[in-house]
Amino acid sequence: MSVLARATALLAAFDERSPVIGVGELARRSGLPKSTVHRLCGELCSVRLLERTDDGYQLGPWLFELGELVPTHRTLSEAAQPIMEDLREATHQRIHLAVLDGVEVVYVNILGGSSMGLSSRVGGRLPAHSTGVGKVMLAYSSRSVLQARIEAGLPQLTPRTITTAENLVAEMRAIRSIGMAFDAEESHAGVSCVAAPVFGADRKIVAGLSITGPTASLDPRTMGPAVRTAAFVLSRTLRTDGI
Repeated sequence: MSVLARATALLAAFDERSPVIGVGELARRSGLPKSTVHRLCGELCSVRLLERTDDGYQLGPWLFELGELVPTHRTLSEAAQPIMEDLREATHQRIHLAVLDGVEVVYVNILGGSSMGLSSRVGGRLPAHSTGVGKVMLAYSSRSVLQARIEAGLPQLTPRTITTAENLVAEMRAIRSIGMAFDAEESHAGVSCVAAPVFGADRKIVAGLSITGPTASLDPRTMGPAVRTAAFVLSRTLRTDGI
């Protein structure tokens, strides 16, 4: 492995469940020798990609600074902000905007509402098949993207998560027939969402927009039209701005 590949393996070891990791665990997760991990961590700290703590290492501030400069997601998030604010005011629920990175959902903007114990956060990831935004993006992506998700596995996050290729393919057909997707406690128990597709200037799927809330208070009959309208307005905005 090149030095860059080894450094990337170390950075990829961190996630929302493990914001601080010791040398031994970093070695296990990256597959690198402890001596290599110790040396690389020192170098990454010197350029602010990592920070040393009393309990190990955590991601450094330069990563956040670089992330703020990523043009596509930043422009998408900026265009979506006022539309998401209107949707939050109208529904009083939590609003998610996410993109597809490989076979996972990456959240680029989240507004309002209680976290409800959700693992979703800006920059966070979840398997696409288990979320409303993920399913709606898969439904409007190429068949190769859907196949890649199936081949990567369909992990079960809750008892309601889709775990078979046959059921996922059937779900894609249903989503395309109504233009939106439902997450009925498939990623988090007690939490549901309704999501709609967002298309870019090239009329290809670029993001998913969703309304998320406690299952008891989320009525798809009223929330569905609201999120579809907001996603349509955002798609039109992106086409007008050439995004």
